This record gives sequence, structure tokens and C-alpha cells, in this order.
Amino acid sequence: DQCDNCGNLLDAVELINPRSKTDGSTPVVRETEHFFLDLPAFIDQLRAYLADPAKQEHWRPNVLRVSQNKVDDLKGRPITRDIAWGIPIPLEGWEDKRMYVWFEAVMGYFTASIEWAENTGQPDAWKQWWYNDQAKIYNFIGKDNIEFHSIIWPAELLGIDGLYAEDGDGHITLPYDVPANEFMNIEGKQFSKSRNWAIWVPDILERYDPDAIRYYITMTAPETRDSDWSWDGFITRNNTELLAAWGNLVNRVLKFAAKHFEGQVPDPGELREMDRDILAQVEAGFERVGDLMSAVKLRDGLSEAMALVREVNAYLDRAPWFKVVKEDKQQAATTIYTALQCIDHLKTILAPYLPFTSQRVHEFLGYEGTLFGEQHIETVQESERAHDVLTYDGTGAAGRWEPGNLPVGQTLRKPEALFRKLEPELVEEERARLGQPREHEHLPGQG
Repeated sequence: DQCDNCGNLLDAVELINPRSKTDGSTPVVRETEHFFLDLPAFIDQLRAYLADPAKQEHWRPNVLRVSQNKVDDLKGRPITRDIAWGIPIPLEGWEDKRMYVWFEAVMGYFTASIEWAENTGQPDAWKQWWYNDQAKIYNFIGKDNIEFHSIIWPAELLGIDGLYAEDGDGHITLPYDVPANEFMNIEGKQFSKSRNWAIWVPDILERYDPDAIRYYITMTAPETRDSDWSWDGFITRNNTELLAAWGNLVNRVLKFAAKHFEGQVPDPGELREMDRDILAQVEAGFERVGDLMSAVKLRDGLSEAMALVREVNAYLDRAPWFKVVKEDKQQAATTIYTALQCIDHLKTILAPYLPFTSQRVHEFLGYEGTLFGEQHIETVQESERAHDVLTYDGTGAAGRWEPGNLPVGQTLRKPEALFRKLEPELVEEERARLGQPREHEHLPGQG
């Protein structure tokens, strides 16, 4: 249906010299009947939706360009297939048909909300998002799936607009943003499962810490243009940014507090101007980073957070602490108190990006509980089958998107290294793995 190179949707009869990927045979054209989504019926509404001035501000340029180019030439789209696998059409006489995956997959965002509401004993709770003009729905995708989420999915929602509203006049919530990423290559070449030119998540997690991986992916994310995973870049950023900046900041401040202040948050006395300035700067990061994340400028948000880390390190280079602790312990106490407060704030600002190490910093600072809630898989039994759903329980989460308030006298825990140094030799080791068979396959549900 879609060209992998240019993203254009193709009718099967338009293919030149088609061949079966399974056995190489030539497909035969046969007459059949299908259900269609009447996209032309929604052209005016889709044009208005895409012309919304707000979208000009926050939609990524390529997403808006692709969507607007497609909307003027819409044709009816078949939404059934003559295949054996898939969701059956629930109508008598059509049992041999299956739903087209991109018709039913996007509708799953809607139906999953309804199922969640029913399973939690709140059958109408889903309406607080889907019939709420203040709700913001984000659909995170890759650029090859833009049309399905910016045209086909809104058309489906427009087709059921008002159907479930209590008064019949409510309008269903359309996607607020469709932040599609471009493609990420690896060492200058496209990812390819068939050629094993890929990075397999279970494998890389056996060799590297998850936050180091998350950090590099975010910092090199293809938000507006294609990017490249470079093993040299991964190791360099781990060592010079995560380890040298953030990890070193946490480690040296906590170790100093353990040695000179009995492992407790010291009483700062009266804060100096430099202390108030750095605290205000880091606290302002909640708004700045939060705004960038809301605008799905995740790379910029992480860059801003790391800039704050560097500012705190620069503060420690200026403020009295290490050299004066024996002669003027109060001055050192003020500096360490300020640095600990900044670390407390930063662990929360960094938590969406670095959840595992942020939780460890949370514990180093003497807190109990977890920053995040708990995820678990539940099995939902239907009349004829069962399926698993990933659920999240946030009731036990201690994290709040706001500055911390680390109390004077709180006992700190012994710190451990947040990140490990990665040796340069690993670059060639990892490059040598590319294109080679995997050492072992991971079956679904493993590791």
C-alpha cells in the first residue's frame, strides 16, 4: 500500500513487475468487493483542521507539509482486505474479509480508552478526554505514518463525531499534535533487520545502562531531519556529558556532605546572592523544560536540563566549599546546601529522560518511595479470547513537577556512581557487530 522510499500510497495495480515476497510468484488481479472510508466527504473539515493557526506554530514542518499536500487529492480508501489474518468484519456475509490494519489500529486509541474506563468501573470516564476541548491528544509516530494520523485518523473521528456525546452536540477531540520523527540511521546506513544492520534493544540493554541509551537517542533524535546513531557519539556523550557533568556533580557533592557534614543536609545559614541566583535559575528550569516537552521539543528540553547541570557545576567552581571547609565550615555548608537543593530539583527535571538514575538520586538524597508509579500487565478476558494490557498506577508516585524541598538535617545515603566510563575500544567492537548474525535471539516475553 505504501512505498517505503517516498511514502506515497499506491494502488496494488500500479506496481511495476510485482512479485510475492514469499515465493516470488506474480500476483493475479481479481475482482473483489471492499468497504471504503469516504475520505472526500471530510475534505472541508480536514482542510479547516490542518489550517488551524495553532498547528502552524507547534506542528513539525514536515508533518504539516505532508498532510496539507495530501488533503487536496483525497480518494475513497478501502478499509478491508482479502486475507486470513486480522480482525474479522462483524457483518453477516463478510466473514472472509479482514479490516485493514491502519483503519483499526488508530481506532484502537479510542477503543482502548473505552475499555480502560469499563475495566476500572468508570464506564463514562473516557469522555473526559474524547469530549473535552481542553484535552490535548498527542500521537507519536514515524514520518512514514504521518498520513494515517493526520488525515485518516481525524477522518474516522469526524465520522463518529457526536455519536457518543450525551447531548448529541458534543464534538470529539481530534489530535492536538502528530509529532512524527524523521528516520534515524546507524553509522551512515539505514537500519535493516534483514541485513542485521540494526541495534536490538534486548542486546544493547545487556551491555549498556538504559539511561545512557535514552540520553543518546534523545540528544540525536530525528525531530526535524534524519539523524544518525554513531557508536563514537554514544560513547563520547556518555563520558563527557552524563558521567563528567551530571554524574560527577551528584557524586562529589554527596561525598563531601558525607565526609564533612555527617552525611546530612547542612544548615545553610543565610544564603548569599550567588546561592539565591543559582537556585532561582534551576527552579526556573521546571517551566522552561516543561514548556519544551509540551511542545514536543524533547531534544531541546534535555539540552536545557543539561545546561542547568553545567551551571551548577560552574557555581561550585566559584563558590567557597572545598578549600575553606576547615577554616570556614559555615561557608562550605551554605554551598553544599545550595548544591544539594539544585541536585534535588535537577533529578526531577531529568526524570522524564533519565528515570532510572533519577530514582537513584532520589534515594541518595534520603527520600523514601519512588518518583514514578508502577507499570504492570493485566490480562483482560473477553467472550471468546483474552488479551494483555499495559497499565499504570500512579497513586504511589512521589514525583511532582515542581522544585523539591530537601529539609535541613535529612540523612543522605551513600552515593554510588550513576554512570560508568565507556572505553573508546568499544566503538570498533560495536561496529563489528553490525551486519553480523545476532549472538542469540530473544523470543517474545524474554529479557
